[in-house]
Order: sequence, then structure tokens, then C-alpha cells
Amino acid sequence: MNENNNEPTSSEKFTGTMPVQEKLKFSHSNLESYLNEYIKDFSGPLEVREFKGGQSNPTYQLITPKKKYVLRRKPPGKLLPSAHAVDREYKVITALNSVNYPVPKTYCLCLDESVIGTIFYVMEMVEGNIYWEPTLPDCNKDLRTSIFREKNRTLAALHKVDYEKIGLNDFGKPGNYFARQISRWTKQYIASETEKINEMNSLIDWLPNNIPDNDETTIVHGDYRLDNMVLHKQKAKVLAVLDWELSTLGHPLGDFTYHLMQWFMPGDGSAAGTQTLSNVDLKALGIPTAEDYTKMYCDFTSRSGIENIDFYLAYNFFRLAGILQGIIGRVRDGTAASEHAEDRADRVRPLAESGWLYAKKAGAA
Repeated sequence: MNENNNEPTSSEKFTGTMPVQEKLKFSHSNLESYLNEYIKDFSGPLEVREFKGGQSNPTYQLITPKKKYVLRRKPPGKLLPSAHAVDREYKVITALNSVNYPVPKTYCLCLDESVIGTIFYVMEMVEGNIYWEPTLPDCNKDLRTSIFREKNRTLAALHKVDYEKIGLNDFGKPGNYFARQISRWTKQYIASETEKINEMNSLIDWLPNNIPDNDETTIVHGDYRLDNMVLHKQKAKVLAVLDWELSTLGHPLGDFTYHLMQWFMPGDGSAAGTQTLSNVDLKALGIPTAEDYTKMYCDFTSRSGIENIDFYLAYNFFRLAGILQGIIGRVRDGTAASEHAEDRADRVRPLAESGWLYAKKAGAA
């Protein structure tokens, strides 16, 4: 529990599994019959539990006498266009397995909605630690330093993968990444809008007209953060990067600066993905500063530095505000996967305000 207000910590709220919520239940016998046919050496009986942490695509632990698996599915009900693309997750994870990038092994993709009600895929259950709090309160100073270096190195390694060689040349459209993303999240935000936020509307107007010229294309994760990876229980080693729903071909600096937002996040958000390092003693904890972390990434990717960082931060605050507004829309529509989805509701405005602050640093009037 949090000592200051007796609220559960992020780790307590999001770690582990729970009984499947009524709205997310499906036929276990249908699933077991399907897995018997499509996964080699699969054998029941099958027990199904829901992971607490899933926000967008419902995620389940499948327990059998011999092995545990993980199932990711589209949520049932009304969905925003292009969201919840679990088939794309399956494709990128399967491709990255071929070059030994740290992702779970995939077993099957089911496009037949009659099995459990929506499409889904099954992958291995990677055992390890998932850290939900960016200050890593359960780690010592040296381990924190090593974990931050390891997650930086792992993101840089993703951006160095030759996407064409692993069959992902059609995974997205090379070029114009920011223009396409700004358009996408503008549409998603408007479709889910629940209140008028002036700063968000200002970003919608300013961002498309101020995109930097330096175009690059790599695989991007889209939601790369500490709690979307499984780490070794004894050392600073990433065993698996999870939650590839937002992955595509895109600009690596957009991906890195999304990850970097943790250092600039407003307030004291307790929801996963909105926690901040802006109000902690980084040196005492052994956590690098944003400047040192950026230099580390540049060293890993052979860059001399990152120009236009204020634009990238403005864009990413806008993008995250759009993502969280989409979750609020799913709460409204009854399709949100996590029981903690409503925790995001008060984060959209401060994210938009931060985005507009960095836009002004980048020259917006």
C-alpha cells in the first residue's frame, strides 16, 4: 500500500491475474478444442484467468497441467476504427522471433470469431518481473542503473532491426510517419471526446504544420515503457517486450521520445504509463537524467544528438492524450478491458497542457 494515502501501489493494482470479468468471458470448451488442434503438445484441462494490467486488448493467462500460455484478443463490442489490431501484434512478434529479439514465442493466430467471439492469438507465458513503478522501489541503486541502461539498449536494438529482411516491409507505410500519426490520433480523439480541451485543439492545428524534415523508417513499438516488458528476476536483462498493439513502421525518434516522456510527465499520475520521474531525486536513486538517457540512446544508435526534441515531446504528449481519451471512450461505451481504465480520465487535460507547453518551446504562438 502507498504509505501516504493507503491507496494500493501500481504494482499491487496491476500485477498478477484475477477471475475473468463477466463482460470478457467466453467458452473455455471452444477455446480448448481449438488449441488442441493448432498447438502442438497442447493438453487440458484448461483454466483461464485475466491479467489485471491489460488496458486495451484483454489479456488472459491460460493454465494447463503442463504449461502456461497467454491469450490476447480484441475486446468485444463497439470499437474505434483500426484499434485493437491483435493480428498485427502477432505478425510483428512472430517476425522479431526470427532475429532473437526478446519477445514471446507465438503459437497461433485465430481469425475465426466464432471460437471465443473475437479474433485472438496465443503466445508463451514468459516468467519474470514486470515493474509497474518507474522508480523501481524494490531494486537497489546499481540494479536501477543497469535496468535503465538495458531497456534503452533494447529499444535501440529494435530500431536497428532490418524490417525488410524479416518480412515486415508491408507492416506500415515508410515515410510521413508523424503526419499519419497526427491524423490518426486526431480522429481517434475526436471520436472519443468527452470535454473540450483548448490545448488539445491547439495541438491538432499546430502539429501537422511543424513536422521536422528528417525522415527515417524503422520498426517502432509505439508504447515502449518499463511495464510493457518482462525482466529477469535476478539481473538487468529484458526477457520479453510486450504489448505491440501500436507497433508499425515509423520514425525511431518518435518512439524514443515517447519513452522519454517519463522524465517530463506532469503531476503525480498513478496510472501505468502516466507516472513521472520529474519529481524524484534521480541521482540518489541511480536513475539517469533525461539528458544522460538521451545520450545513451544516441550512443547505442550512433547518433550525434537529437534535434527538434521539443516538437517530439509535444507530439507525444498529444498522442498519449489521444490514446487515453480512447480508453475513456471505451469506458463510456462499455468496452474497456481493465477494471482500472477509469483511472486515466483525469490525465488527458494535463497531458494536453504539457504538449502545448512543449509546442510553444518549439515555436508555437
